[in-house]
Amino acid sequence: MLFIIPIAIAPAIEHIGDIAAIGAVTGKDYFDKPGLHRTLLGDGIATSAAAMLGGPPNTTYSEVTGAVALTRAFNPVIMTWAAGFAILLSFSGKLGALLQTVPTPVMGGILTLMFGAIAAVGMNTLVRNKDDLSKPRNLIIVALVLVFGVGGMQFGFGEFTLKGIGLSAITAIILNIILPRPKTA
Repeated sequence: MLFIIPIAIAPAIEHIGDIAAIGAVTGKDYFDKPGLHRTLLGDGIATSAAAMLGGPPNTTYSEVTGAVALTRAFNPVIMTWAAGFAILLSFSGKLGALLQTVPTPVMGGILTLMFGAIAAVGMNTLVRNKDDLSKPRNLIIVALVLVFGVGGMQFGFGEFTLKGIGLSAITAIILNIILPRPKTA
């Protein structure tokens, strides 16, 4: 039992962080409504159901928070339909084979953006300043800079290698120049 307790505590902490982050992205207080006790209970029931069917434990997946922040699709009905379609499509082996044809650099680019978005959402929750990091333009810039800087990304051209803070700074400058700014009213 002592070995299982940390395994149970870690997803609960992740769940609380994800609920705080998605609340910051959507501008709603999910701790109040529906309530943390209800969301944790739902997570527990889902994990129990998965275990009864021989599946792995569930998690709240911070990636969804990143996707919601980038797409601005806040309506829970959209997520419900997306989940239903995902379940139905999971029964198609041909679709799985098709998804495996996505080139590794493309998936790498998607994952770089997605996990960087998660970090940026967390930063937005912790550091509230006048620049709104939940806006897609700002989110993309911060996400890529974080992943490139912290993740050890490097680009080499012959004997020249760009990495770390230098790569992060140049990435921020280039993205700030090329990404369109929102129109002011």
